[in-house]
Amino acid sequence: FVSFALCLATVAAEDWSAPAQVLHELKPVLTYRARIDGSYLIVDAAIEPGWHTFAIDNEQRAKEKLGGKASLGIDQPTRFSVSNGLEVTGPWYQLQPVDFSRPQLRWYSWGFEKEAVFAAKVRRAGAGPAEVGIRGQACTDKTCKNIDLTLQVPVPASITGAAPAAVQSMIEAR
Repeated sequence: FVSFALCLATVAAEDWSAPAQVLHELKPVLTYRARIDGSYLIVDAAIEPGWHTFAIDNEQRAKEKLGGKASLGIDQPTRFSVSNGLEVTGPWYQLQPVDFSRPQLRWYSWGFEKEAVFAAKVRRAGAGPAEVGIRGQACTDKTCKNIDLTLQVPVPASITGAAPAAVQSMIEAR
């Protein structure tokens, strides 16, 4: 019985977290989910048509482009907090972001349409399911929606392994 329960726990730990949906006027904007793959926390966002969200390093990229000049505004970057069962032990990675900038307006922004994937190397730091807080912003051409949610992520008994193929194709956030 114990080994059967352990097998079930292992299978469950490899699964995605329950999805967390961000809504605007009762319509979906994007849906987040997360899991542990090898020694990496993977956070995936499925983005609804017409919406986009922003890179982890959006603010840093904008400051670099502005070179000290004022801007009309900077879209909120995607930020993560990881607690309870996990600790981040390396940099965050993300897909190569799309450039949404409008230099003529001194407005610089980078992010994702359709899908955003983020990853960081982690280690076990507690008994159990980890909490991954996600803060950021999603926008259309006309409106923006703030993101503030928490995912409960199952933590396997052992967190080991090389970076999954998906992480190897990502870039390190600045």
